[in-house]
Amino acid sequence: MPQGSFHAVLFDCDGVLVDSESITNGVLRSMLHELGWQISADDSFRLFVGRALRDETAIITAHTGFVVTDEWLDEFRRRRNEALVASLEPIPGAVAAVHKIDELMAGKIACASGADLGKVRLQLGKVGLDEVFAGKMFSGMDQARSKPAPDVYLAAAAFLGVDPARCAVVEDTVPGVTAGVAAGATVFGFCPPDSPAHHPAQALLDAGATHIFTDMAELPGLVNHAAG
Repeated sequence: MPQGSFHAVLFDCDGVLVDSESITNGVLRSMLHELGWQISADDSFRLFVGRALRDETAIITAHTGFVVTDEWLDEFRRRRNEALVASLEPIPGAVAAVHKIDELMAGKIACASGADLGKVRLQLGKVGLDEVFAGKMFSGMDQARSKPAPDVYLAAAAFLGVDPARCAVVEDTVPGVTAGVAAGATVFGFCPPDSPAHHPAQALLDAGATHIFTDMAELPGLVNHAAG
């Protein structure tokens, strides 16, 4: 049985398990440039990281006059997936941390992402985490609401048969932390130094994270200590 006060650990995917945000956001920024919006990298991260692109189409229309279509979103996903297959790497220390926490939690772990399930599966397969999360991958796009709403975390907890209040959530963005807090979970905010793709530590704390850490190697001990 899982140890301590946590009965499950729920991981975000992008920026927590895989170093994908710069890749994905770079593809998006290129496509926005093609539409005439010369958005900077900093602004693109600020506006889009941690949120489902389908929920942010009004921002694109406001800056470009282009009404986002399903075809445009499909083309974004196609280009994004090609770039991920070519360049994706795990977050340093994440693979080992997941395996240690999987053992600690007796398999009560899940990946709960705001991204589409195809992307989640592609990414976890690319970094060798597909087996440990097999059958336990959840997408906010399959829920009524995506992050910052709590739906995907509630779905993951329900599948595992665990009270959300007994879950630890691992997140790296304000929308993700907001979702975890709204689900009733304890949120660990991942904030590696000098990373523009991750939200600042204070922003994560302000959103309700109760623990901040900067290195994935710290996470198993941090979860175990907090659960004790």
